[in-house]
Amino acid sequence: MTEPSPTPTLTPQFCFTTVALRDFLRISRGAIDDSITQNLNALVTPAKSGFDPASTSVRAPRAAPARQLDPQSCRAFKEKVLFPSWQARSDVLAYCAYVATSSDPDDPEVVLRDAETAKSRERVVDERLDPYSGRYFPREPRTEKLAQLLRQERSVEKIVRSRTWGLVEERCGNGSFQDAEAAFGQWQQGRKTPKP
Repeated sequence: MTEPSPTPTLTPQFCFTTVALRDFLRISRGAIDDSITQNLNALVTPAKSGFDPASTSVRAPRAAPARQLDPQSCRAFKEKVLFPSWQARSDVLAYCAYVATSSDPDDPEVVLRDAETAKSRERVVDERLDPYSGRYFPREPRTEKLAQLLRQERSVEKIVRSRTWGLVEERCGNGSFQDAEAAFGQWQQGRKTPKP
């Protein structure tokens, strides 16, 4: 069975290094969600009776519907691989959202931004000569850039989870008709309540 994605060491520097943040999310999604069909196929127990050559004597006009998986295997996959992987990504996104909303005293561009702002105030603008001379686009602080990236990644995460959960429901067929977020929330609640 595939291993869930380990949560990286969470530091503000990890969040501001957007390459590292995106790589973690990409690798985690690739290992579990993007290859969900292969992961679910790995749960199928091989045939007990062996290969029957007669099964190839008749050509099937269309693909057979996907076989239902063993409920125990499905539950184990969801609880030990899928949901922990989603939790690791949720933890990273939540932490980085906290970093993005906090003040950033270590922003290396703060001095440059202040200098550009002061310079723009001193400029003499004659819009009759150049109608575009009044434009000033200040640099965004890295916290705002991080917040924008996180909004995008949360949207991607929602789509990925929805697609993955649809395939899991199709193959595991427990008939709960929950959406991905409801099932994930239920799993999180089950982890919080102590078991006797």
